[in-house]
Amino acid sequence: MTSGKPHIALALVATAAGLLALAAPVQAAATLSPLPASDYRVSPACGVPAPGEAGCLALRLIPVTAQARARTHPLGIARAYAVPAPSPAAGSFGLRPQDLHSAYALPTSAPSTQTVAIVDAYNDPTAESDLASYDEEFGLPACTAAGGCFGQVNQSGEASSLPFPKSALELEEARKGTSGERAEAERATGWALEISLDIEAAHATCQSCHILLVEARSAYYQNLEAAEHTAELLGAQEISNSWGAPELGMSAAQESTSAFDDPGIVITASAGDSGYLGWDSESPAESGYAEFPASSPHVVAVGGTRLSLAAGGAWQGETVWNGRGAGGGGCSVEFTAPPWQQSLGDWQTVGCGSNRAVADVSADADPYTGLAVHDTSPLCEHEVEGHVVNWCTIGGTSLASPLIASVFALAGGPASTAFPARTLYENELAAPGSLHDITTGSNGECTLAPLGSGESGCTAGEEASVSCASALICLAASGYDGPSGVGTPNGLAAFQPRPGAGGGGGGGGRQPVPIGLHPIPSPPAGGGAAVAPPALRLSGLTLTVRALIALNRGSARLSQVGFAVTVNTGASLRATLAERVRVHRRGVWRTLPGALTFWASSGRNSRNLAGRRVLRHGLYRLTLTAAQGQARAIEFQIG
Repeated sequence: MTSGKPHIALALVATAAGLLALAAPVQAAATLSPLPASDYRVSPACGVPAPGEAGCLALRLIPVTAQARARTHPLGIARAYAVPAPSPAAGSFGLRPQDLHSAYALPTSAPSTQTVAIVDAYNDPTAESDLASYDEEFGLPACTAAGGCFGQVNQSGEASSLPFPKSALELEEARKGTSGERAEAERATGWALEISLDIEAAHATCQSCHILLVEARSAYYQNLEAAEHTAELLGAQEISNSWGAPELGMSAAQESTSAFDDPGIVITASAGDSGYLGWDSESPAESGYAEFPASSPHVVAVGGTRLSLAAGGAWQGETVWNGRGAGGGGCSVEFTAPPWQQSLGDWQTVGCGSNRAVADVSADADPYTGLAVHDTSPLCEHEVEGHVVNWCTIGGTSLASPLIASVFALAGGPASTAFPARTLYENELAAPGSLHDITTGSNGECTLAPLGSGESGCTAGEEASVSCASALICLAASGYDGPSGVGTPNGLAAFQPRPGAGGGGGGGGRQPVPIGLHPIPSPPAGGGAAVAPPALRLSGLTLTVRALIALNRGSARLSQVGFAVTVNTGASLRATLAERVRVHRRGVWRTLPGALTFWASSGRNSRNLAGRRVLRHGLYRLTLTAAQGQARAIEFQIG
């Protein structure tokens, strides 16, 4: 979820430092120069999510000039050969499967049968056929439902009743319908591109893995968590989540009963595309917090890098991704750091105290070094040499999450390890060479235009000094740091459990259920079939005792307005405060700055408004409004 700020643009420029080595095919012994930044732009696949929804984190690299649209310049790696026509196999649309393996020194197959689950929202009617086109282009082993390799089910584990849209025709009809139908069609189209990226990145990385696509009814969290639970019940050893939202309102107690707390399964989650604490978010309400579920201490949080490859495809270097979009991360405000994170030698310099730090590990995420993806949708449709093709270049931490989940699969899965993330920290300490240590860059805020290579226009020191007081939570350094975690893959050693390391996961070593052939053992928590958001009830809205004491003093600040409310189900709420004033001899309500949007979990919730504004004597109205339209208000007097 990146902003549409006009000052941010990227360029395909080979720098002396080799941050992005790009070149066109050699023709008649001539090498074409890289295209300038103005030839491309970056756009999120999914729009800004509604309150209570998660957003997908796929970013499209879009050519905007004729030369860029001609795809004559391979992306992501320098290639010295001539080709008769641009093609994905030639690197014209981004990184290829072989580039991922050469960059991160990975094998193509796992030592045992592994099922990588992909959890996303809505239905992609062409998911299997898009994967087949991808496999054919790059010569990968076929992964089909008929062959038992690919499965596509709804959040209840049913293959016979997938979410909207059930077919490409239904999607096309929705695009012609009412404004509400068109909006849902747009959301579904964005998530379909996310799905194509996820399943193709997973199969590109682990070509022997089974792929289970579990599609939630919508992007609401209760549906995505139901899908997560189904992926676990269907026997997935690895689950990738390329989506998230600010963690505000997600308590540790609530998370401990969620589907993400399942030791013994590798659960990866994207750290976000909007930089440290979401500073580059399109919506101000999304900034100031780490992403959930990445911030959960039970998952492997995956940050983003900018990958540089040598001409032959070998790893040349990586830096923290920051420029047009930026890898997410930050200190959690809700969760405590697990013991293996707090035991890091440089933990005191990370800057999170006892709170959870995001990320744990990282991988390529910059759209300019993105993956070539096949997707049958208008978002991924181009004309090349008079032919319409459905290939595009996709990045974001949406690429990094399924890549890392599949690397765990290549390493044999979680085995008996209770907490797979712990494996990474232990191996980083015992065998530092098992990971690429990312020591340059920052995901902190920069307001300057990016450089010609698409990097941030600020130095890493400038970004970090503004955002995190130069702590390691937003500044890369030797060893652990927030933006890149313990590093990026360098073979499989870091992803293999150490002998005698923490077992007892219960789920480790589980045998995968044949995809699409067996029902799940029990329905997901909260119901069986597709779950619609329950009817919301707001009750018991009151000021807290501390607020009453502060307000009675007569000189309270906005931040001292604390309140409590009871809800019967999780919901996104917006709190606003209005002051009664007289305008033209009439009393009217004037809304004050400092509105607060937060996630209320089922039960009693307490919050405070934000802001240093001093409230003068008078009558005030506090209103809580739910995303579903319900509202409740109370009035109180100061002085």
